[in-house]
Amino acid sequence: MKLKTMYNENMGALKRINGQINGVQKMIDDGRYCIDVIDQIKAAIHALYRVSERIMTKHLEHCVTDAFKGKSESKKIDEVIGVFKKLNKLP
Repeated sequence: MKLKTMYNENMGALKRINGQINGVQKMIDDGRYCIDVIDQIKAAIHALYRVSERIMTKHLEHCVTDAFKGKSESKKIDEVIGVFKKLNKLP
């Protein structure tokens, strides 16, 4: 996937997620059933996680690969390990 394509895909996803969050706020204002609100929150979290995965994949394909060709291998390996630890803390 080209960087511009990924940018457009991620921005579109983030706009949809923003719409989901606005929808959750309206659901709460309207006193909607709690389980329905939670389902929408979980859907937004999952969508954010997918965006995060796409960004991480592109980072691994480009930035980390380039680092392995250079002199900063150890630093990038530590960075990748740190990112995976962060991702594992997500719900």
